Amino acid sequence: MKRTTVSLPDDLALVAVREARRRGVSLSEVTRQALTEHLRLVPDERRRLPFGKLGRSGHTDTSERVDEILAHGWIDSIEQHRDR
Repeated sequence: MKRTTVSLPDDLALVAVREARRRGVSLSEVTRQALTEHLRLVPDERRRLPFGKLGRSGHTDTSERVDEILAHGWIDSIEQHRDR
């Protein structure tokens, strides 16, 4: 496991510490759970990345619009995963 330092605004840090106490777990555990849920990670499942669809976009100007296409693909991917 990798140790990482994260800076939080005081109000968010206070809420996170209170949540850890409420659950009877460490602040690290609350943080791991929150990130896992936010990033929609599923243990033992490979995450599909939306940029794999770049070659099938149907656009002839993909290289000029890569940021726009990636952003759209990322949102679609998150929404599909959320619907599961």
